[in-house]
Amino acid sequence: MNSKSALAIFAHPDDIEFAAAGTLLLLRERGWKIHYFNLLSGCGGSVQMDASTTAATRLKEAQTAAGILDAKFYLPIAHDLELTYTVELLRRVTAVVREAAPSIILTHAPVDYMEDHMITCRLAVSAAFSHGIPNFRTDPMRDAFFHDVTVYHALPHGLCDPLRRPVRAEAYVNTTNVHARKRAALAAHESQKHWLDVSQGMNSYLASMDAMSREVGRLSGQFEHAEGWRRHLHFGFSKREIDPLREALGEDYRMDASYAVGLQRTL
Repeated sequence: MNSKSALAIFAHPDDIEFAAAGTLLLLRERGWKIHYFNLLSGCGGSVQMDASTTAATRLKEAQTAAGILDAKFYLPIAHDLELTYTVELLRRVTAVVREAAPSIILTHAPVDYMEDHMITCRLAVSAAFSHGIPNFRTDPMRDAFFHDVTVYHALPHGLCDPLRRPVRAEAYVNTTNVHARKRAALAAHESQKHWLDVSQGMNSYLASMDAMSREVGRLSGQFEHAEGWRRHLHFGFSKREIDPLREALGEDYRMDASYAVGLQRTL
């Protein structure tokens, strides 16, 4: 592996904490550089503040959370519900990918409950694909790099697709030993308690994350707390099928045997 660097590309401030912070922390413990990139400002996440105040508040909260994770922070590039799949935004996302030069990219599920998540995923995947294409111009300009990249998709919100069908992980990462720090990073997003209670009935965003983490741990059949991941097809990203998370995390990474059987049946 050429680069021990991992980049999380998610939509809103606090999405990384819900779905990926535990995996980032485990990589950080193993000497990896970790990078934290929310594409959206979070300006829609309040019924108490106006959009500009909300965006400024959430920016500070996200920077605090990235500091708790000891991750490099990148500024958002769009406002909530205004993210579209355009060449202009793809140039900006690809610039961050080339600056971070990751071997691992963590992002949303391709199919999730809201468009912001799915468009973020599409931009992340295309930016990863473009990492080794020098003729694709980025904004700002960054040089292409040529080592392998593997994209991992988080489980969708609610652990199901938009038609309510359950989604299982290909592999589970044991986040039990880093759960407290993951929770502390999520707690930095103080403005979201009231918003999520009002908009989604989550009761407490911290309790909701705890419950989801335990449920994914239960699905793993082994861990108390876990995050679940599915690998993107390697064509165009790496020379062969590889699994750098498994290599990096060892016994904290458990493959789901039933998922592998299902993959074989589709081939």
